[in-house]
Amino acid sequence: QVQLVESGGGLVQPGGSLRLSCVGSGIIFSNKAVGWYRQLPGKERELVAHITSAGTINYPDSVKGRFTLSRDNARNAVYLQMNSLRPADTAVYYCKTSNSDGYNFWGQGTQVTVSS
Repeated sequence: QVQLVESGGGLVQPGGSLRLSCVGSGIIFSNKAVGWYRQLPGKERELVAHITSAGTINYPDSVKGRFTLSRDNARNAVYLQMNSLRPADTAVYYCKTSNSDGYNFWGQGTQVTVSS
């Protein structure tokens, strides 16, 4: 059974930092693409960071230079370091991966709130 568990969200002031974690079980992250997404109420989920199975990492312009994705194969975990946070970064953050059949697995999400 595949399970993704996110953690690390919380309340932070503008300009602050948070580090999100996504730990996988039942699936090996090191040979899979993994993405971090976020979702605001009433809006679609948007990609904020992505790592390919080969280790190539991409970010949209909205977070480039502020967010950093990393992968720890020994812990089967993927992290999202978020710096210089803005109120517009407030959202529920999810990690996602897929199996070889193309079936997507999502975590339960972790809330990030950026507010003074």
